[in-house]
Amino acid sequence: MAIRFKRMTSETWQEPRLRERDVNRGFAKRSGRIMFPTAHDITEKNIDACLTVLKLMLEAGNDVLIVSKPCLPCVERLCAQLDPYRGQIVFRFSIGSASSPVLKFWEPGAPTFEQRLSCLKAAFLRDFETSVSCEPMLDDRIDRVVDAVHPYVTDSIWLGKINRLRSILPQNCPNDPKTVRKGEALMEAQNDDAIRALYKRYCHDPKIKWKDSIKEVVGLDRPVSVGLDE
Repeated sequence: MAIRFKRMTSETWQEPRLRERDVNRGFAKRSGRIMFPTAHDITEKNIDACLTVLKLMLEAGNDVLIVSKPCLPCVERLCAQLDPYRGQIVFRFSIGSASSPVLKFWEPGAPTFEQRLSCLKAAFLRDFETSVSCEPMLDDRIDRVVDAVHPYVTDSIWLGKINRLRSILPQNCPNDPKTVRKGEALMEAQNDDAIRALYKRYCHDPKIKWKDSIKEVVGLDRPVSVGLDE
């Protein structure tokens, strides 16, 4: 998105830019749950600013969904400093594969599967509400992720197909035929028959939730109100 809207380039997008004006802004109590962050991740480079913003949101009485491809030092600091607001927080950790080499290819610089699982366990053992997002699923073995995370998830495990890959890859990976081939193989692995089989395996598991990309294939209705889902 940063490349698409000319804020960054394919060479510079991995270098974070802190928006100082947004760090100390005020927050009122809002209806519903606030997702944080939405345009970046929480890393050791920006954890101080993220904690400032989160505390302002929480002190105003808001419920917050903290979303991250997590690293353990950040999660340990979040759990320690946000413990007084534990009842207002759900952690949602992004884990699209149980293979660290797969994660390294599709999410360069992001934590390994083992570290993400350790983060989930850490938040769970501190009595925070926990959730996992497997959108996008990054291989055809998402069952391995579900099996590994299930005991440490109190809220939900979201499954979803990869979206907009044909338009994203030329922007993020120009002149990279190897990545394009891998992308085509990943999209083929998420064909309609495979998605229907996935749904059949997990449709009776109350923790499993389905993103719109899967609902469209299996014929589930989208919710009429924000925050309500199947």
